Amino acid sequence: MTPQDAQAFLDENFAPWVRALDLTFTDISAGKATATMPITTDLTRMGDILSGQALAAMADTIMVFACFAHYGQAKPVATTNLDTVFLRPGVGTHIRCEAKVVRAGKALIFTRATMIAEPSGKPIATATATFYLPK
Repeated sequence: MTPQDAQAFLDENFAPWVRALDLTFTDISAGKATATMPITTDLTRMGDILSGQALAAMADTIMVFACFAHYGQAKPVATTNLDTVFLRPGVGTHIRCEAKVVRAGKALIFTRATMIAEPSGKPIATATATFYLPK
């Protein structure tokens, strides 16, 4: 799967509110996925700070694509657990999310993501998720 394949899959298969995050894939490789999201007025709250809900949705989505990258193809996965830790306000021009598969078993896939504000390069949130892989 290439970044272009991931972009097309997102655009064709994900809900409109996920597509409204305007995610752009920059890397898909063995068990890893990286994408960016612009910080826009639609995604910010009081004080021009990126909303936590947007960050959680971004992390969940990019971790799904890390699962796809692990398997080399899109497979249905279901989020069973999502934990997001907010480290500092999300400010800047965009957020970069780097996600990876930590461990993949027969039925469960464990992932981790870091969200980084640009242009500062400072981590603003981390997330972990467990996904169920139906047979």
